[in-house]
Amino acid sequence: MFSYIYLASQSPRRQELLKQIGVQFEMLIAGPGEDTETIEAPLPNEKARQYVERVTFAKSAIALARWHNSGKPWAPILSADTTVSLPGNLTGEILGKPHDASDAARILKMLSGQRHEVLTAVVLIIDPKTNPLCLVQISEVEFTHLTEVQIESYIQSGEPFGKAGAYGIQGLGGAFIPSIKGSYSGIMGLPIFEVNQLLDFAKVARI
Repeated sequence: MFSYIYLASQSPRRQELLKQIGVQFEMLIAGPGEDTETIEAPLPNEKARQYVERVTFAKSAIALARWHNSGKPWAPILSADTTVSLPGNLTGEILGKPHDASDAARILKMLSGQRHEVLTAVVLIIDPKTNPLCLVQISEVEFTHLTEVQIESYIQSGEPFGKAGAYGIQGLGGAFIPSIKGSYSGIMGLPIFEVNQLLDFAKVARI
């Protein structure tokens, strides 16, 4: 049985969620010179599920190479990625992290009064010589109609930045969401029910 895992993510939300289910972990994050941003750029006409799976597998492969070069003992490696999807959107269904304030406003206006999907892919490498396990959790989120004042105030808070879809359900953005269908933790970035099942399969101990 493994006493801990490696987490290949700097997301404080994912760290909090792992702690919530009693998982001990060690960070396995990017070193100097590693380009992790390029892989997050959507490919032409890429669908949201294809995107989030591709990005998470790529992050997982990079994390495995990072472990090989670290000299650390083996433990399972967990990688994850989350994206927001507005199916049917003519400019592309994937709504990633906003580049700046105007981009955040554009994304929030698109989500206003609409239902959208949040997809989180999780990849767990149990053994470096075997194929990784992968799952994708999809939730549906309803957004209220947002006024220009609400959008501007939210952007001024700084919360939209660094988040797919330009909002965080666990923060101020939660006030815009009358209902969800799916996994609250999955929308945050790590579906703990599904992750717990993966960790059980990998025989990872809990505190």
